[in-house]
Amino acid sequence: MSSRRANVVDLSDTIVAQATAPGRGALAIVRVSGPAAHSIGRLAIDRWPQRSREIVLLAIRDEDGAELDRGIVVRYDGPASYTGEDAIEIVTHGGAVVPTTIVAALISRGARMATPGEFTRRAVLNGKLDLLQADATGDLVSASSRAAQRVALHQLDGGLTRRVLSLRNEVIALEALIAYDIDFPEEDDGPVAPERVLATAAKVIASLEQLLATSQRGELVREGALVVLAGPPNVGKSSLFNALLGESRAIVTPIPGTTRDAIEAVIDTPSWPLRLVDTAGLHEATDPVERLGVEVSANYLGRAAVVLACGDDAEALRLAATAAAHHSAAPRILVYTKSVLQSPDADELQLLQSEFAADDTAAVSAETGVGVGELLEAVNAVLGRAAGALETDAPLLTHTRHRSAVARALDEVRNFHGVWCTAAAPAPVAAVHLRAAVTALEDLIGAVTVEDILDEVFRRFCVGK
Repeated sequence: MSSRRANVVDLSDTIVAQATAPGRGALAIVRVSGPAAHSIGRLAIDRWPQRSREIVLLAIRDEDGAELDRGIVVRYDGPASYTGEDAIEIVTHGGAVVPTTIVAALISRGARMATPGEFTRRAVLNGKLDLLQADATGDLVSASSRAAQRVALHQLDGGLTRRVLSLRNEVIALEALIAYDIDFPEEDDGPVAPERVLATAAKVIASLEQLLATSQRGELVREGALVVLAGPPNVGKSSLFNALLGESRAIVTPIPGTTRDAIEAVIDTPSWPLRLVDTAGLHEATDPVERLGVEVSANYLGRAAVVLACGDDAEALRLAATAAAHHSAAPRILVYTKSVLQSPDADELQLLQSEFAADDTAAVSAETGVGVGELLEAVNAVLGRAAGALETDAPLLTHTRHRSAVARALDEVRNFHGVWCTAAAPAPVAAVHLRAAVTALEDLIGAVTVEDILDEVFRRFCVGK
């Protein structure tokens, strides 16, 4: 059996899983879904709820009749459930033992353990969600910032789906013009004017380009904008990292080379989620372990969205800016880190900013907090200039799969435009590009179900969702 076939969901199975995180907790939720969900539930539960969505407090028992817990049971009748199937949810006491024994009791009566994301996958297969909404469900569960939360909620509500469907309809309308020209060339209205076709294609291309351009913002929202603190050892990077976080996360000592690896944390600012990274000092290291830390720092700099080049004097700032420019093409902010000890020379900072084409400068004191808020504002301003304004209620492409599908559709419409402009191929051949563009957009929302795409969407999900 191929690995692809092994991943195909059998909707005749009834599945069960703990939907809450394992471990100690006040409550846990066990979910069951499938054609035999109700009959399995009746065998394990003392008093079965008589109506859909009725909430009942009752005992759950194992095969021998021993009571496992008293919990709340909610019955759902398909298709009016999350998965579109008959389902039940059992709210029990938390911990390691109670929910595990309840799951085991349900498996012993005929259910099987769900695979990661299988509940949501069934919701897609049963038409309760489309693939973009399934992506949003996973994003909402894993959101590490308010911006990611808001974007996921908007997409779960169908915002991106509606935009993609609108683009699909635009391409189909263009396809219809070509079909009319192919099928009814002798009609009284005459053939469709080539200029009309080109104008419509140009409009579709502009719409696709506009959506594709949101992928950078989408990635920044979902992953967080990578903001890397870089500079020589012992210039206050770790102190600044802690001040930006508002808590002590990095070891701060007067010994050069203390940070031998990168330390990462997320700051949830009102504008952008920031993945702040404190790196090892950039210098010629002789110690093998310290040299590895410097290599890690260079790797982070290569992927940075913004670099904070840190120094406690003009020479250190010069070294930091030089190293940052060598390893990264990202926007840079020159940060004078110890302004509490000595105020920086404003003319000197401006000269350095001009010399290294830095986007901004900042003078901060980790000890007193002076300038830290202004530095965060500067970082957000730089990101805004690079990626555009963040509108969390607008459709954003947040996954590589999204970007790839829209890029494919855009390439196909561009190819059609080029062929039509030059009359390089007859209309039926040119129209093949439009059909490929429609298919790419349908793959994105799941109008065309492909198992490999489903596997990609759900492999990151947790069990029970």
